[in-house]
Amino acid sequence: MPSHRSPGGRQVPVVPAPNRTPTRHQTARRPLTESARRTAAHTTAALGAAVGVVSTGAFALVMPTTTGALPVADAAEIPTSLAANSTTLPVDTAPVRTSSSTLGTLSPVAFVVNTDDTEVGAPTDPDIAALDKGGKLADQLAEMHAQAAREAAENARIDAIVANGGLDGWIAEALRIMEMPQSYAPSVKKIIMAESGGNPRAINNWDSNAARGTPSEGLMQTIPSTFRKFVHPSLAGRSITDPVANITAGVRYMVATYGIGTLASGGRSNHLGQYIGY
Repeated sequence: MPSHRSPGGRQVPVVPAPNRTPTRHQTARRPLTESARRTAAHTTAALGAAVGVVSTGAFALVMPTTTGALPVADAAEIPTSLAANSTTLPVDTAPVRTSSSTLGTLSPVAFVVNTDDTEVGAPTDPDIAALDKGGKLADQLAEMHAQAAREAAENARIDAIVANGGLDGWIAEALRIMEMPQSYAPSVKKIIMAESGGNPRAINNWDSNAARGTPSEGLMQTIPSTFRKFVHPSLAGRSITDPVANITAGVRYMVATYGIGTLASGGRSNHLGQYIGY
C-alpha cells in the first residue's frame, strides 16, 4: 500500500478515497496522539489566560509577527510554542500542513480599558481652571467696587446733612464719630426732644441733680461728671453744651447703662409707653 512521510518523518498510511469519511463524529471518536493531547492542553491554558486578561479590564489580542497565510500542517505537529501563545482551539482534527520554518512568533497585545472615575467633561485644562478662577475674582472685585460706591453715596448723604447743621446735622455727625449706624438717628432725636426739646443750651435747675449743684445740661441733659466720663475721646476738649460732644456723652452713657436696645427704642419708658428720663 502506498504511503507518504509526514514532515516529522513518520510513516502515514494513505486511506483510499472511497473509504475516507472525515466527519466530525468520526473524528471525535479517533484517539488523540500524545502530541495532540499536549497541544490541546497548552491551547486550553492559553485560552484561560486570555479570559483572565479580559476579566481584569484589558483585551488581549494575539498578533503574528509575520504576514501571509500559514502553510498547512498536521495538527499533531503544531509547535508547542505556537500552541502556548494561541487562543484558538482546533475545530477538528483534519490534517493541516505547515512548515515550521515559515511560522513566526505570536505576541499578545494588551488594550487597557479606562476604569477610573474621572467625570466626563471635567475642566482639567489649566487654562480653563485659570479662567474659572479669574471669573470668580472678577465677581469679587465687582462686589468690592459696588460696596465702595454704596459707602461713598452714604458718606455724601451724611455730609449733606451735617452741612445743613441743626439737630439732624449734629446727630449725624455724632453717630459718625462714634462709628454707629445712621439708622439710630430717629431714636436719638426722640430722646433729645424729650430731654431738652432740641436746645443745646438747655439747663435743668429744678431736679435733684440741680439741688446738689450739678444740673443737667445740653441736648442729652448730662451732668458734668457723666459728660467727662462718657464723651467721645476725640471731643474731650469741648464744652458740655457743645451739641455734638453732648450727644456722644449721652448716647455712650445710655448704651453702657441700659444697653443698645434702650437706645434703639428711643429711651426708657414705663408700662404705659411713656418716656422716662435716664
